[in-house]
Amino acid sequence: MNKLVPFLMAGLALPVLSANYTVVPNWAKVPTGEKQIGNMHGDVAVSSKGEIYVSVQGGPKAGVQVYDNKGNYLRNVPKAPNDFHGFVIRKTGDGEHIYGARLGGQNILKLTLKGKVILDIPPSTIPDKYKNKRNEKSFVRLTAMDVAPNGDLYVTDGYSTDYIHHFDKSGKYVKSFGGRKALGSQILHKICIDTRYDPPRILGADREKYRLIHISLEGKFIGVYAKDVLRPAAVAVHGNLAVAGEIKGRSTLYDKEGKVVAHLGHNTAPGETATNKLPPAKWRPGFFSAPHGVAFNAAGDLFVAEYTVHGRIHRFNVKK
Repeated sequence: MNKLVPFLMAGLALPVLSANYTVVPNWAKVPTGEKQIGNMHGDVAVSSKGEIYVSVQGGPKAGVQVYDNKGNYLRNVPKAPNDFHGFVIRKTGDGEHIYGARLGGQNILKLTLKGKVILDIPPSTIPDKYKNKRNEKSFVRLTAMDVAPNGDLYVTDGYSTDYIHHFDKSGKYVKSFGGRKALGSQILHKICIDTRYDPPRILGADREKYRLIHISLEGKFIGVYAKDVLRPAAVAVHGNLAVAGEIKGRSTLYDKEGKVVAHLGHNTAPGETATNKLPPAKWRPGFFSAPHGVAFNAAGDLFVAEYTVHGRIHRFNVKK
């Protein structure tokens, strides 16, 4: 992929994009008969077929919604929960599946794209010493996960301890590592497996430290990948690029060395970022309020799911 020219942003006008990207205005259509997509505090993922899956926490169609390439609502995934704070779609040796971390249920699920439960890992499999405690009760608040090339699962407890819990592909607990003391982190909100390196490593969104970090799959802290990130909430990789969705109204693309390639959708309007209550009347195409999930399709087009009570999904197309 050619090097991207940084985006030029104007706070209250339409974003001026490089020749490599175009915004698709109002890409996601509200499901027929509904007033909005629904309360979103989740994630977005793309299947090999090119369908876009979005976790929606509230509303008549809460759960995991599916959209076609043009942004038309197709269906909900049957029986998928409405509390996937972070999920991915990955194809491994046994097919293509949804892997999700439930914020409310505290368990980890592997589902077929049609909603059949293949794996259900309860929080009891995680040793209590790696959990938080309240009123003498141990708990986790799992916020995201990803799947290594060998099928192993890595799950972050981003709203509790910042431990990363490792399971093999059958769901057997392997170990836990990281944690806020060891990583120097504060809300390891979401993670992805960074396959740009050999061996692959974990790329983590350290939200309240305004940085992205790398951790080996064995649990060793490798280092800081990027600084001055505007409260990163989500990360994804494609080709030689990584992207961070930033709660404070921006998404940033990085090269393999962690250098900024482009800023997307940077919203500098006062009071319009880091909030889930910005009304649709104030939405502007190509500008973010609170990115919370990011995903690429096979072509490198970028999808961004917002943290919003109304539901909003952005699409940025790469020009070929």
